[in-house]
Amino acid sequence: MLRDGPQDVAIFRDFSESELITLDSAFEVFDYPQGTHIFEQGDAAHYLYILTAGKVIIRYKPYDGPQLTVAAINPGGVFGWSAAIGRSMYSSGALTVEDSQGYRISKARLTVLCAEHPETSAVLLKHLATMVNNPTDPAHAEVLKILHHSLKKNNNCDQRMSQNGR
Repeated sequence: MLRDGPQDVAIFRDFSESELITLDSAFEVFDYPQGTHIFEQGDAAHYLYILTAGKVIIRYKPYDGPQLTVAAINPGGVFGWSAAIGRSMYSSGALTVEDSQGYRISKARLTVLCAEHPETSAVLLKHLATMVNNPTDPAHAEVLKILHHSLKKNNNCDQRMSQNGR
């Protein structure tokens, strides 16, 4: 699946063939028609999503006001961050506004990936952190730390994340 064309998705660039095979076993494909509520604010946070086609809007309902669209996710974008940062529930909802496809990884599988393939997962987490902010931004290291801590990495993962320059 990932070996057949992930290079057009920034998060999967720069991985070796063997790393793509490893990631292929961790990610699954999703395909949702337009108008699908992928998850609602307050739902259990199970998956992190990478959009490859279509469009998804992220909606937030404040306690004292109407629901707001807070982001539009286009191909190459990532959403469902609550699952990756260890939250039990999604802090917002996701709705497809076009037929949408991509990849998703469960929070549990992301944790296992780190334990079983620390070098590959370290690169993946660095790519995820880059999607949030620029690597030269001082907040980049903080985002990596949050992702890393939330997945309860072992020391081997810790070392690889700090050593791996990709």
